[in-house]
Amino acid sequence: MGNALTGVIQHYGYLAVLVVIMLEDFGVPAPGETVLIAAAVAAASGELNIWGVVAAGIAGAIIGDNIGYSIGHFGGRRLVHRLGGRVGLGPDKFEHAEGFFKRFGDAVVVGARFIEVLRQLNGVIAGTMGMHWKTFLAYNALGAALWVGVWSTVGYFAGHNLATIEAWFLRFSWLALVIIVLAGAAYAIVWRRRAAASKPRASAK
Repeated sequence: MGNALTGVIQHYGYLAVLVVIMLEDFGVPAPGETVLIAAAVAAASGELNIWGVVAAGIAGAIIGDNIGYSIGHFGGRRLVHRLGGRVGLGPDKFEHAEGFFKRFGDAVVVGARFIEVLRQLNGVIAGTMGMHWKTFLAYNALGAALWVGVWSTVGYFAGHNLATIEAWFLRFSWLALVIIVLAGAAYAIVWRRRAAASKPRASAK
């Protein structure tokens, strides 16, 4: 993971986890996932507390995505394109990610955390598309908890096998996203059918 990154974790600990993940999550090209894993490895060796790493990771993810949401919501597409171009996230990447959101709906916010580029643009796209903030917050918090839980667990228990595990996970990350989206869609269908079935009963009373 590099001596420089290890030094950052040793000097700043949980703050490094929170700040780097927060920066990555509103479009800044920062190694959020790598920092999270490195901190989990440090926790396994007794340098940090794993629950502190998890808390810092989730907090950073939620705060960063909500900053991105605010940029998209209040700044609009023009501001997003102007700022994105400066950090390597140009209009082409943004439009591709936005199309993915339109096809798969709100549930993609959960799985987007596991996909490169989508992770950085998650909140920004939700803001520009006008997703209701409470809906975004709920899906985003769930996605943040799952993402932090997966990689902190991998870092804590895998140790020197991290490179192999990360490569394997990235290979199947799109499949994981599709599964999450399908599960979310199935839940939404069941919920709507139950809601529709309950309306006649309520009116009959």
